[in-house]
Amino acid sequence: MSEPLVLGDSIRCGMVMAGQQRESVLDMARRIEATGFDSIWVGDHISFYIPILESLTLLSFVAAATERVRLCTGIYLAPLRHPTTSAKVTSTLDVLSGGRLTLGLGVGGEFPPEFEACGVPVKERGARTDESIEIMRRLWSEDGVEHQGRHFQFGPVTLAPKPIQPGGPPIIVGGRKGPSFRRAGQLGDGYISHMCSAEQYATNMEDIARHASAAGRKEVDFETVAFLFTVLDDDYDKALDRAASTLQMIYNRPFRDAAQKYCLLGRPADFLEQMQAFARSGARHFVFSMLSDPAQFIDAFEKEIRPGLSQIEL
Repeated sequence: MSEPLVLGDSIRCGMVMAGQQRESVLDMARRIEATGFDSIWVGDHISFYIPILESLTLLSFVAAATERVRLCTGIYLAPLRHPTTSAKVTSTLDVLSGGRLTLGLGVGGEFPPEFEACGVPVKERGARTDESIEIMRRLWSEDGVEHQGRHFQFGPVTLAPKPIQPGGPPIIVGGRKGPSFRRAGQLGDGYISHMCSAEQYATNMEDIARHASAAGRKEVDFETVAFLFTVLDDDYDKALDRAASTLQMIYNRPFRDAAQKYCLLGRPADFLEQMQAFARSGARHFVFSMLSDPAQFIDAFEKEIRPGLSQIEL
């Protein structure tokens, strides 16, 4: 019997883009690519507790400064935009980047004021996201698209040029709850975790595979991504303190217990050990979101972490 999902046979690594100023973004993008990372990831909000650049605009800037790395959103809040606009902007970015875009996509909801500001009811975010995925994929690959759905009605309309990647950029679905796993299994090209232990990752993957089977999917090449907040420090307790305080500032709620369960903390050897646990649970692509000095981590990745990746068993 064919498995519904086919996972990768190698480990890949990416970093979340740090910096909000032109020169710091350019320097970081070039260093990430030169060091041998596979991908650059950016977060996405219209408005949030902390300042944040718009994701696709940022990636278009990074695209011009790089040649090889995948350009990824982690994650793009689909319900805050009209899917036709999203399809157009992502098509353009895929063309200009030479087919390097991966659209990590989710529903958001942790900051309701941005939904109100965009005129989108928070309770509709899941249904709008499902409908948006269908619309974007059709606009990426078809001409004369017509759509009459619950939230969007239009057509016929053609978007050109189409993305370089056949069928459009891969859609990697993010989220922490059941509807996200259903969405990943039924509609996604992959899954990206958030605030998730290695043990929970394995359970989530089982749920995703079950939904994929129920949808009749077979032998789908499926990208499995573990998004991990990371603090590099020889002292574990200092790393934990840094992670807890920084995440509390970002998300405006206590985070010490969560930081112990969900973050990479400590030395490079500690990171490789936890990455091994995630790999056994199905993760193949690790995304490091730095809560400590990213330049220091890049050096540690080049000298200690990347050489140890070959020892991770899949």
